[in-house]
Amino acid sequence: MAYRDTGLEALLDLDGSILEQEDGFWIKIEARRVEASASAPHGVRYSLTLHNEGGTRVLGYDNAHAVKPPKKFRFAGQRLPYDHKHRSARDKGVPYLFESAQRLLEDFFVEVDRAIRETRE
Repeated sequence: MAYRDTGLEALLDLDGSILEQEDGFWIKIEARRVEASASAPHGVRYSLTLHNEGGTRVLGYDNAHAVKPPKKFRFAGQRLPYDHKHRSARDKGVPYLFESAQRLLEDFFVEVDRAIRETRE
């Protein structure tokens, strides 16, 4: 029996959602099915972002573009990962290991809680 990502439907149902958070933060979620490809082997194109009250993205998980792995890893001749996260407004992105849509949602919301908590410290 093939593995079924039960979180995929939940992610797709959240497409177009704007979720208000505490302290003026808000989340925007975009997700749609696409044909599986090298840039989206799991068959979903997604963008999950946390914004501050001024509208600046302060955290994001997406697969809109490839990112180079940190310099300590060699990537010559390898496929650059598209799944990645932006840990701050200026972060160009670091690879994110996409395991499932459910895990993506879990990881994102844990980071949202952390990012909002850190603004209070």
